[in-house]
Amino acid sequence: MKALTKLISCIIFFTFLWGKSQQVDWNKINSNTIIDVISLQSIPQSNSVVAQVGNGNNADLTISSKTNIIIQQLGDQNSIYFNNAFTEKETKAAVTVQGYNNIVDVTGSNSVSDGMQINVKADNKTVFVRNY
Repeated sequence: MKALTKLISCIIFFTFLWGKSQQVDWNKINSNTIIDVISLQSIPQSNSVVAQVGNGNNADLTISSKTNIIIQQLGDQNSIYFNNAFTEKETKAAVTVQGYNNIVDVTGSNSVSDGMQINVKADNKTVFVRNY
């Protein structure tokens, strides 16, 4: 119970930090809806953000200066590998992982993947994305 309280407190802190409080109905935020609330917040362009809550999470990002990515991990033992270092084009992406022992591995970018959003809400899942 203490861990859940700590998780919710951290998430609300990040939401407050990034969000516009006038657009958030605070009475509807709980551990089941917080990912959706964070996803709706506007993040300034040309900034990449990584928010991790849990134990043993890993985010290995190899990105260019024109990559705008939002990484959110809630849970334990999750890994995200995002490699977009070989393009000069601006790329925007969002990856949200909620659960235990998940892996998201993204390599490259193209016009199809620009603006891509990956949401994983499960345990023990692997997602591979290859853009060439």
